[in-house]
Amino acid sequence: MTLLPPSELRKVTEQPIFPTPSTRLTQLINGFQLSPETVVLFLALLIGGGTGMGVVTFHYLIELIHHLMREKFMGAISVWGAGTFACVPILGGLIVGLMRWYAQDFGPGLSSMIAASQGTELKQQLRPVTKMLAASVSLGSGASLGTEGPSVEIGANFGMLLSVILKVSQERQRLLLGAGAAAGLAAGFNAPIAGVFFALEVVMGATSFATSAVSVVLLAAVVAALIAQIGLGAQPAFDLPVYQVRSLLELPLYLGLGLGASLVSLTYAGTIRLAKAGFAGLIPGFGLLGRIPKPIHPLIGGLILGTVTLQFPQILGIGYETIEAMLQDVEFSLQLLVVLLVLKLLMTAISTSSGFVGGLFAPAMFLGASFGSAYAKTVTVLFPAVGELMAAPPAYAMVGMAAVLAASVRAPLTAILMLFELTRDYRIVLPLMAAVGLSVWITEQFKPNFNSNSNLQQIGLSELKDEQAEIVQQILVEDAMIRSPKKLPATLGVLEAALEMIRDRCRSALVIDQAEQLVGIISLEDINRVLRLPQNHSHSASEITNNLAHQTLIDICTTEIIYAWQDELLSEALDRMSLRGLHQLPVVTRDNQQYILGLLERDQVTLICSLAVTDKALQQYLANSQWPVEKLTTDN
Repeated sequence: MTLLPPSELRKVTEQPIFPTPSTRLTQLINGFQLSPETVVLFLALLIGGGTGMGVVTFHYLIELIHHLMREKFMGAISVWGAGTFACVPILGGLIVGLMRWYAQDFGPGLSSMIAASQGTELKQQLRPVTKMLAASVSLGSGASLGTEGPSVEIGANFGMLLSVILKVSQERQRLLLGAGAAAGLAAGFNAPIAGVFFALEVVMGATSFATSAVSVVLLAAVVAALIAQIGLGAQPAFDLPVYQVRSLLELPLYLGLGLGASLVSLTYAGTIRLAKAGFAGLIPGFGLLGRIPKPIHPLIGGLILGTVTLQFPQILGIGYETIEAMLQDVEFSLQLLVVLLVLKLLMTAISTSSGFVGGLFAPAMFLGASFGSAYAKTVTVLFPAVGELMAAPPAYAMVGMAAVLAASVRAPLTAILMLFELTRDYRIVLPLMAAVGLSVWITEQFKPNFNSNSNLQQIGLSELKDEQAEIVQQILVEDAMIRSPKKLPATLGVLEAALEMIRDRCRSALVIDQAEQLVGIISLEDINRVLRLPQNHSHSASEITNNLAHQTLIDICTTEIIYAWQDELLSEALDRMSLRGLHQLPVVTRDNQQYILGLLERDQVTLICSLAVTDKALQQYLANSQWPVEKLTTDN
């Protein structure tokens, strides 16, 4: 069996005389007759290698543009005075604006590609080279953004491009997209472990990490990181000092840091949304911006950025040098740290909203480092006695970096592992986990991450698409339940129940008493657990059979039942299922919890949601077409 059969081979059609490159590649892979797993691992190697070389090229392009603009261009106009320093981001905005005018758009972002891997149509054409060039100009000219976003998108574009060319299944497409994203982050930060968890946690949305998925993502990340180390060096992104735990009393201080980091993260996200609305002309007083052509917006952003950097050049560009200075305990006054925090936040929002291309990881780390350092200095000033028991401000800057980053991208594991890879010091893990955990939790309380599939994934319904997940919010339990569920008497023996469930091909059944009142629920997992238990003990076959013969369903079924009501929203019932990790819920009346109305099973939910999506599309088609409804009814 081949993994990648082109769609043309599934039809009885004449083959083209001159096959396309994608067809040749597909035929070449299928010609080796490799197993599907081997092919995917080969593609992971290809994605890792291509992403690694792409990220190395991207970094060299940034250095080249930085050299041309800061040294060549600035050297030529420096005779005009110190104010000419502002011309660099203005020139960068002009070039990016011209690129936007020529290309119209730079292709889909990571969120669009994730949605495409889940079944949504990809409306924009993949343009990885154009986007990489735009990001190189943006970052090389000083836009207040980071390299990690474009690096991740280089890998994601490569994975998506391969999946489109080879026409793989949706599951394989999601896997290749995750492998590309992991490779991009691993190469960009020299942090392969964090790259793997970023792919599993954010891109693929995995709630349980399948071994096959982890191996593919791991392989791509390792290859990309290895190539990046060859091309860019093996040193970590930051040269960090040795971390020291001065006292166990510091842990509450790190919890306070996590609380503050969540507020910084919420402000960060809110400022970006506000800036985007401003450039779109949706805020009163900024209507003129909305009427200005979008290719002009980067020029406006460059003008604002250049004006601010005349006084505070630290916020220009990616900001790694300033972050490392904070981590090396270079003296920054408390006032300067607060000013840099506010200005970096504003300039990042303006940079990304005006049309510059770059990532939001590095600015989040800058905000976290400046906030953490300012937090430590503030505590020392307000409570001198406590200050004597505290570590130096760089320790709080390090933890602040991870806390703000985790809350901003909602990826706590990625942030923890990334900082652990950057510090390579286990002693930072305890305060790091405390601050990150609290920061993410508080952010979720104030601004929940409305991922319509999150609860569905927890109960194994990750195959539902966004449109189906919306339907879950609209239909009632009675529309999705099985109205005639399997019922078994509580006095029925375990062996008889197993035979009956096999015969009827049912996964679960309701356990009833003599009055046909609900007393429990039994699943195949419960029966299998009982049948496997005697195998672990040294008993004879006759003893095992005798013991099982005396066991009835009431002895092994679940009697502490979580119910669903027929008149409640399906989404509310699914929330209870995900909270307990259940596969089914009995549906009963509100006034009598023993009176059975039906059974809600996850497989049935998937079917009902798919049917509802089809029905919705059919109704829209019939409303917009001239096809007679009577004909459909008659034909059926």
